[in-house]
Amino acid sequence: MRHVIALDVGGTGMKAALAGADGELLHQARRATGRGRGPDAVVEGILDFAAELSAYGAEHLGEPAAAAGVAVPGIVDEEQGVASYSANLGWRDVPLRDLLGERLGGVPVALGHDVRTGGLAEGRIGAGRGADRFLFVPLGTGIAGAIGIAGRVEAGAHGFAGEIGHIVVRPGGTVCPCGQRGCLERYASAAAVSEAWASACGDPDADAADCAKAVDSGDPDAVRVWQDAVDALADGLVTALTLLDPRTLIIGGGLAEAGETLFTPLRDAVRQRVTFQKLPSIVPAALGDTAGCLGAGLLAWDLLDTTPTTPEEPT
Repeated sequence: MRHVIALDVGGTGMKAALAGADGELLHQARRATGRGRGPDAVVEGILDFAAELSAYGAEHLGEPAAAAGVAVPGIVDEEQGVASYSANLGWRDVPLRDLLGERLGGVPVALGHDVRTGGLAEGRIGAGRGADRFLFVPLGTGIAGAIGIAGRVEAGAHGFAGEIGHIVVRPGGTVCPCGQRGCLERYASAAAVSEAWASACGDPDADAADCAKAVDSGDPDAVRVWQDAVDALADGLVTALTLLDPRTLIIGGGLAEAGETLFTPLRDAVRQRVTFQKLPSIVPAALGDTAGCLGAGLLAWDLLDTTPTTPEEPT
């Protein structure tokens, strides 16, 4: 059965699948990224995992994978196939596409940014299906974004398109690792909410999910922490929709798991801030933590669809 390798590399774990032409996942596997062993070991682990998937496909599906797609975090040069930088994984300028292609015996390989790859899946087969323009924003440890236009996700001239987490929403505010002060992700990411709620409730182990539960129970401190995050998020989103004019705004990541505890006040906050802008549909992501893996599969199939074939010699 014709299939591709789909691999989603995270800060702590890797999710992988063999994906069929219709998007069905024919085989799934997970393993630790192993970042504690250093960046070289992480790269070797990715290559080994891909090789194991290739061998599984050849044995159980009757033929080797036709292509591979891999999504990685950090700064990614998709055109050159280079994982340029990842603070979480510690690597710099890793020619991952070439390394994977060599390990897999020369099959074509597509390399993508994890959030943009997840956005590709959400846009084509998830919550944004049918939308000609969408913005996918996962709220996790940080905040990033994927700009979807006509079934594709925009990478930008330098690979930074969609970095909504570094829109300054509180000038002069909390220092961000990027070097600015007051970035959106320092106020509205799941990590930021966890930190604020842990401080407010005095429990260092409390997290954003605990804060959402406390909001539902009417805890005034939780309501304050939550509303501060929602207000900051709405400020960032309105800036983004003013520039991008998406038809659908897809919110994912850990914070979105709070459901209407997040979406009801967020829709209200965005509605209060728009003036001339057209209000997009604001919806939860549909694919959960499989989005990156599904998107990696789509990248691989796209590569096959766009790879030119050598014309036959005239007879």
